[in-house]
Amino acid sequence: MPPRSEPPTGSAPGSPSSPQDPAATRPTGKRKPPRAQTSRQAPAETTDSAEAPATWAEDTTPSRPLTVALALTALGAVALTAAGLVPVSPAAGPGFAGWPWLAVLALAPAVAAVWAAAAAKPGLAKGLVLGLAALAPGRLVLDLQFAVNGPLTIRPELYLPDRFIGGSAVGAGFWLLVAGDLLTGVAGIAAWQAGRTDEEPERRRWRLLVPLLAVTASVGLLTAPVGSDNGFLLARAAFEGPWPALGGYLLLAAALPLAAVLALAAPAESTARGMLLGLTAAAFGVAVPPVLAGLLRADLHVTWGPVLALGATAVTAGLAFTRLSEAPATTERDVKIPGIFWWRLTTGVLGLATAVAALIGTFAPQVAVTALNPGAAAPVSAAAESPARWFLLAAALVVAVSALGTLVPKTAPGARPVLGVAWAGIVLAGTAVLNTALTATQAGNLAGFGGADLGGTSGATPVFTYDLGAGAAWTFAALVLAALLALAAAGTGVVEREDAGDGAEPNGSVLTPVVAGGVLAVAAFGLPVFSVPGYVAPGLWSNFDTPSWGLLTAVVVVVGAAALALRSRPKPAAALLAGAALLTALHAAELPLVGGALGDASPSTGFWVALAAVAALLVAAGMSAAGGRREP
Repeated sequence: MPPRSEPPTGSAPGSPSSPQDPAATRPTGKRKPPRAQTSRQAPAETTDSAEAPATWAEDTTPSRPLTVALALTALGAVALTAAGLVPVSPAAGPGFAGWPWLAVLALAPAVAAVWAAAAAKPGLAKGLVLGLAALAPGRLVLDLQFAVNGPLTIRPELYLPDRFIGGSAVGAGFWLLVAGDLLTGVAGIAAWQAGRTDEEPERRRWRLLVPLLAVTASVGLLTAPVGSDNGFLLARAAFEGPWPALGGYLLLAAALPLAAVLALAAPAESTARGMLLGLTAAAFGVAVPPVLAGLLRADLHVTWGPVLALGATAVTAGLAFTRLSEAPATTERDVKIPGIFWWRLTTGVLGLATAVAALIGTFAPQVAVTALNPGAAAPVSAAAESPARWFLLAAALVVAVSALGTLVPKTAPGARPVLGVAWAGIVLAGTAVLNTALTATQAGNLAGFGGADLGGTSGATPVFTYDLGAGAAWTFAALVLAALLALAAAGTGVVEREDAGDGAEPNGSVLTPVVAGGVLAVAAFGLPVFSVPGYVAPGLWSNFDTPSWGLLTAVVVVVGAAALALRSRPKPAAALLAGAALLTALHAAELPLVGGALGDASPSTGFWVALAAVAALLVAAGMSAAGGRREP
């Protein structure tokens, strides 16, 4: 197989080139010359060919858009620093003296960007500004929670009530926060315009590891930022919180991996390095304050989510100080990406860890019930299970078998694509299990459901409290591991594809059954597979609830696997389609696994549509596998 990247002259690197060949004076890689040269660079055009590479050197003078971007970044940092000193609301002040820390988190990256520009490193300065701006939209939406309903915010570094309040007005600090976020975002737009080029980027190292770290940090940001024993601060995860805060956290979680990928695609290595550092600084600005709150207040506690985000982004910052650009490939050995064994090992181990967490979540109690009976010396505890726990068990077994197959060299090429789809079954079943726990704890503690005295003689009625059990915690851990497993499986697929090199072309004859299976799968996941009198199942089109997120994840994965199969070689395509069929069949299995626990369940439209989708996907998988056997 020819090497992926060759020197322009076609000779080996380091060999003498003919002076008559003008291409010999160009740098290696696939760079295109700049569109225009400034007056400062004009004399270089008249030099001889021996000095031609100098025209490719990075300009050390900051452009006007970059100067504007740096000024906006500095103003935004000053505004964010002032927001730590000025109250965001007249109803409540900060829970601790956090303004010095907030000042460091806001000013340090801005000072670093200005220093980089002054030190003739405009690419690094541009990258820092872009990295900071990547999280500005998410931070802006997150800050809007102060204006919508301040008492529901979980920002003890800025706002911690000392009494019950139904709502609160915003103060000057809120407008400073908004101004700081807007200025940082606009600075990113200006930096993007600075030094735009059509040059193609070099191949970057860590292009698979850095996005994995970014997704890990995103998962940490979606968890409860702080633990609370304070009755005026209701600490909860993003998906349990109000919509402005949820929207902000979702934007942050989406921006982290996207910005990491764009950073490694930057044409200049200095810009890529700066983007990773700026992204780390921006993530620290979100994750450090809740950790400080847990350390500096006795009634608040540090949770694992922000610590995970800090650890993942800190490793990303460390990688930014290493060499990012890969050397051009010179032989077929260099073209192949080493380490496919380690990628499969990581994916398989993550799959087993996900399955183990799901198994524990299946058998551990999802809800802990405590009853305080009148006259009793101690409360009485009991446990409640979710009717969807056997559904989670089935999903865990599917993932475990696929993970074991990924760890065996002979079966890994077929098992890894299946595992790359099967992880969504953990999300599909896990959200159904968590829905039971969340519903019980939210409704069970209300008056009229045992959460308060219902009347009669005071103290004559037992008081019940409902809390999340160990099973809910392990189920949530399985969801986190499933997200990491998804990215690891995708990374392993990229490594396998590049390691295989040129192979058989995709099998176009499977288009009809693949499209049919994808359309039927969308309908199947959008419709309930069973019906029970008095029970309304969560869905995609109506009654959108916590399990609906699992349905949405599963349908996106199935459709994505079907689309990818049309562009894959026959054997990997067959494995992908088999995994999609397996995930759809798991959805159909809700009839006996969940409906059986509810009692008196009968098949609904979604069940029959799911069976039809499974049949279409299996037919497509068989046709693709048959095409793979006919390969020469």
